[in-house]
Amino acid sequence: MLRVGLTGGIGSGKSAVSARLRERGAVVIDSDLLAREVVARGTDGLAEVVEAFGQVLTPDGELDRPAVGRIVFGDEPARRKLEAIIHPRVRARAAEIESGAPADSVVVHDIPLLVETGQGDKFDLVLVVDVPQEVQVERLTRDRGMTDEEAKARIASQATREQRLAVADLVVDNSGSLADLDRRIDELWPGLAARAS
Repeated sequence: MLRVGLTGGIGSGKSAVSARLRERGAVVIDSDLLAREVVARGTDGLAEVVEAFGQVLTPDGELDRPAVGRIVFGDEPARRKLEAIIHPRVRARAAEIESGAPADSVVVHDIPLLVETGQGDKFDLVLVVDVPQEVQVERLTRDRGMTDEEAKARIASQATREQRLAVADLVVDNSGSLADLDRRIDELWPGLAARAS
């Protein structure tokens, strides 16, 4: 088994890389999806978030993510409190999924905050999806409807490009087209598969 930590800044196209690795046979464990799962309606994770932050629920009893975001964005102690609830649950669920993967699998842990949470050394290799900041800003304003200022604030709240590249074993430049990305993943995949087996 080859355990790969996949990360990249917001708007870098990490999800596109993750999807292409899955198409080629990787077992992808998406931390963002797990973070939603562990605070879904009826979970102890959601109960703990409500206990910590008050009635942050939508009318149908789901977690009101924008409301929680407004509480924790820019409030370090509040963010750490939220992470202390979510991260251990996500890691436990990821370990459970990984333990069910075949022995010769490439297991890709898609972790947006891999660098920020100091998890780089927990993997056989770290794959960083890299784009210049101006590409991130362009994608966030175009695809997510953010203003330039909002995009830059979100980028600034994450690890810097240099911090990510410092922990990278492999770097995928995703500043080109999706066809360029497909070619890069095609070049990368045989080496990953060979290391897994």
